[in-house]
Amino acid sequence: MPRDKGLRFRGFVIPESELVWSFDTSGGPGGQHANRTSSRATLTLDVARSTAFPEPTRHHILMRLDRKARDGVVTVVCDDTRSQWRNRAIARQRLIDILESAMAPEQSRRRTKPSRSARRRRLQNKRHRGETKRLRRQPESEE
Repeated sequence: MPRDKGLRFRGFVIPESELVWSFDTSGGPGGQHANRTSSRATLTLDVARSTAFPEPTRHHILMRLDRKARDGVVTVVCDDTRSQWRNRAIARQRLIDILESAMAPEQSRRRTKPSRSARRRRLQNKRHRGETKRLRRQPESEE
C-alpha cells in the first residue's frame, strides 16, 4: 500500500503539493562548498488556503500565528547544517512544531494572591529603599 507523500502530524496530512520548497546558498564559513551548494532550505505553507485542515482549525491556527503567518503564509528557513537533506528535515520539524503550538489550546491564567508574608516583605523593602534615598539627600539648610 503506497504511503501518501506529505507532512503528517496529529492526524492531519498536509499534501506535498501544498509545501513550497526553495533552496539557496548558506552564508557563513565553509569555503567553496558553502559558496557552491544550495543547502539553505526554505519551506513555505499557505495555511489560509490549505486543504489539510477543517475551517475551524484553520481559523484557530491563523489567529494564534498572527504575526508569524504573514497573509496566512508560514515560512520556515533552515541553514543549520551543510547538508540540504538535513536542513529539509529540520525545516519540516520546525513547521510541525509551529503548527502544533498554534493548535494547542490556550491555557487560562490562574489568578493568585500574594501571601501575607510576601506583602509584608514588599512593604518592608519599600520602606528600606525610601529610607536609603532619604539619607542620600542633601541636608536641608536651616536659615
